[in-house]
Amino acid sequence: MWGFENSKKKGIYRFLMLLLISVGITYWLAPVFTFQQKAASTNTSEEFIAFLDQEIPRLMEAYKIPGVVIGMISDGRPVWKNAYGAADVEAGRRMTTDTYCRMESISKSVSAWGVMKLVEEGKIHLDTPVVKYLKTWKFPPSPYDEEQVTTRLLLSQQAGMPLGTIGIRYSPTSEKPSLHELLSKDAVLQEEPGKEFSYSNTGFILLELLIEEVKQRSFSQFMEQEVLLPLGMQKSSFEWDSTFSPPVANGYDSSGDPIPVYVYPDKAAGGLFATLDDVMQFVIAGFPGDPRSSRVLSKESIQSMYTPRVYIAGLYGVAFEYYGFGHFIDQLPEGKRAVSHGGQGTGWMTQFYAVPEDGNGLVIFSNSQRSWPFFAAILNEWGSFEGYGAIGMGKLVIAAKAIWFFFGLLLFLWLWKTWQVFEDLGSQKRHFAPFSPQQAWRRSFCLLIFLGLAGLLLYAITAAYFEPASLFPVAMKWFAYLSLLYLLFLAVIILFPIQRGDDRVLKG
Repeated sequence: MWGFENSKKKGIYRFLMLLLISVGITYWLAPVFTFQQKAASTNTSEEFIAFLDQEIPRLMEAYKIPGVVIGMISDGRPVWKNAYGAADVEAGRRMTTDTYCRMESISKSVSAWGVMKLVEEGKIHLDTPVVKYLKTWKFPPSPYDEEQVTTRLLLSQQAGMPLGTIGIRYSPTSEKPSLHELLSKDAVLQEEPGKEFSYSNTGFILLELLIEEVKQRSFSQFMEQEVLLPLGMQKSSFEWDSTFSPPVANGYDSSGDPIPVYVYPDKAAGGLFATLDDVMQFVIAGFPGDPRSSRVLSKESIQSMYTPRVYIAGLYGVAFEYYGFGHFIDQLPEGKRAVSHGGQGTGWMTQFYAVPEDGNGLVIFSNSQRSWPFFAAILNEWGSFEGYGAIGMGKLVIAAKAIWFFFGLLLFLWLWKTWQVFEDLGSQKRHFAPFSPQQAWRRSFCLLIFLGLAGLLLYAITAAYFEPASLFPVAMKWFAYLSLLYLLFLAVIILFPIQRGDDRVLKG
């Protein structure tokens, strides 16, 4: 009896010890818990800015982000901007608010203005098949009817286009494939046009070709003359320029390795270079009553871009409910509507988020591929300060916390079960017998789990783009390490079965 009670106490002590170890390790590893105060406690813009000035460097350190540029818009005007960290770590160059940055997919929102200008001019029509305008290129064969692909569907990401080739970068001075070559390779319809939301770079590359064919000049020239300069975006270009000053910052990939400046062969989907001031001016141009917008588009055309066109399911739907024309749409409490777009390249992430009817917005650039949870945390606090509550991207903060809690649970289970296994090995209840018939069905089940987990881990490591690693870079790194530990644990279960006659059988 005494032995049983003693064993029970040891089990309770072990449980509590391993639980505390798991909680401590998880809390230490998780950047999502690094905020020391909350923006809800701030009452003025000055207090909120002071809060950001304190918390941004802390989060940058937690996520290992080299450089950040951020600007806040209130009542239709810029009220604050700042830069943190490095534009080039190796050269010791600081990030500044006027450093040229890659915009990545924010380019789509800007490009949508160019497309809508042609619509206003009557050069193209939203519901006319784009094949009617294309004279130098034809869709590659697919099971679907290309006659159903319209400008409306391309702008709203409903054209059935694939995401397209990603991860391929070119030196600004190197030879690059043409738009025709890109589209002939990637523009194969993957589903029926108009059926559902399917985020696509290829669709905007097709819009780029559409503009060039209709206007008979380069997309970059058209956008500069008809959109960028009229909106006052004098430090923005869809072409890289060696005279950019300060020069474009280096990017840094998920491992922290530097990525020198690069370009894509296409421009409309992700090729814009710009400064913080210019993107803030672009955001403000979309607010009601801004005088510069009328130089490019009517208020009706702007409103049409901000109108929900398609409900977003799947991973993108975690952060945003709808997509308009080149803009993600977030429905806020009290019927207010936010417009937004983010961008991600190799070593770059960008985001703008704005509520046009209130004249409020936030713009953030980062030269790191580890920035989505950082952006989500900042935007979540901004939404709280402005009284919008939990904005769409704030869900990533909740998801990140849930993922870390799950990590802690899995870590505890691994510690608990591994302790038991090593006890069995030490007491010689387990022996190396890989071909033993004992516990065959349990070990076969463990083998299936081993193969599945190993396959998932291999895919995550080798995939050109693994979305969970992009959204939760720190958590996914530690999940990979934990997966290796689980593979080791499963290997021991499979190769070292408990011998017949032992009363204790380890489950799972």
